[in-house]
Amino acid sequence: MATAPVTTTSPTPRRHRRAIVLGAGIAVVGLVAAPLAASAHGGSPWGHHAVPGAPSHGHKPPTQPTTGDDTLRSLAAPSGLRIGAAINTDKLGTDDAYTTIAGEQFSTVSPENVMKWDTIEPTQGTYNFAPADKLVAFAQQHGQLVRGHTLVWHNQLPSWLTAEADSLTADQLRAILKKHIQTEVKHFKGKIWQWDVVNEAFADDGTLRDDIWSQKLGDSYIADAFRWAHEADPKAKLFYNDYNIEYTGAKSEAVYAMVKKLQAQGVPIDGVGFQDHLDTQYGTPNLQETMQKFADLGLDTAVTEADVRTTLPVTTVEQTAQNSMWSQSLSACLLVKRCISFTVWGIDDGSSWVPSTFEGEGAALLWDDDFQPKAQFGVLQQTLELAAGAPRRTR
Repeated sequence: MATAPVTTTSPTPRRHRRAIVLGAGIAVVGLVAAPLAASAHGGSPWGHHAVPGAPSHGHKPPTQPTTGDDTLRSLAAPSGLRIGAAINTDKLGTDDAYTTIAGEQFSTVSPENVMKWDTIEPTQGTYNFAPADKLVAFAQQHGQLVRGHTLVWHNQLPSWLTAEADSLTADQLRAILKKHIQTEVKHFKGKIWQWDVVNEAFADDGTLRDDIWSQKLGDSYIADAFRWAHEADPKAKLFYNDYNIEYTGAKSEAVYAMVKKLQAQGVPIDGVGFQDHLDTQYGTPNLQETMQKFADLGLDTAVTEADVRTTLPVTTVEQTAQNSMWSQSLSACLLVKRCISFTVWGIDDGSSWVPSTFEGEGAALLWDDDFQPKAQFGVLQQTLELAAGAPRRTR
């Protein structure tokens, strides 16, 4: 079990719109309602994506290792969807069960922490790439692509930066940000499929987050970050990533407006990531509709940090709700032609960020504390099997 208080994304609780608790009557795996409707693109209800196994933007497809036919990556391959997980690199090679699942089940990996600023540059001008290099090497060994997470965020910044922030001019802060982005992206050039370039830049009310970046730079840092990352690696896909934007509302609309503005300015943004941290006590988002709205702008989309937490101990009703929410999330991605990857934020409940952040909640992932697959794992298997059985379309 992870000992650090922050093991994944922002420790700030996700406050979704309140709704009636999902009940036992909700359809579970195999009885998914959403996938049976026709895709917005027409034809088969299941969208497809890119040619299976072929990453975009010029990266060579990795050699696929031999895996079982029932692994998530194998089941997803006919649909061309990449299935991923956020990885705690401390467990790779030290925890056999964790390492085996990470290598066999997924076709992409994301770093939980080791590409964030406080790890990459703990002292100004001194870089610590070794933990992230370990993850990239693991991915290459297992025929996986890598999602880089994250270049610009208000959280997990090194103390040297936060201590100096108030005394820095806008030009000085901009120079520091540019150097950090380009140093990190150049280090991994050609090895990262997608970068989360800017993470969580908006508050829930749709206003620009009041943080170290906006206080000195306004919203200009967002466009700059994408331009600098593109200069450093023109072939990497560049994403904006955020939570709660899967729900229709002020935040989602603000991100949509921001993306359109960036496109109008010629900023090289390729996609939008939907974190999709869900909770059984809140409503299920209209993820498919919202993702399609962004896809219609010509952007790729991705589910980047999926988990479904619930109150403990888990009841039958809550388990049924979790199953349904997992199925609906994956189905939404499969139904949107430009949803290119679906990433689960962690592997086992014992390593999840949820219990240390949401008191009394947990059971958010696909394997339990003993690395036994849960019902949610079967839900994703069967959802992928259903998708693979439908006629596949190409772009």
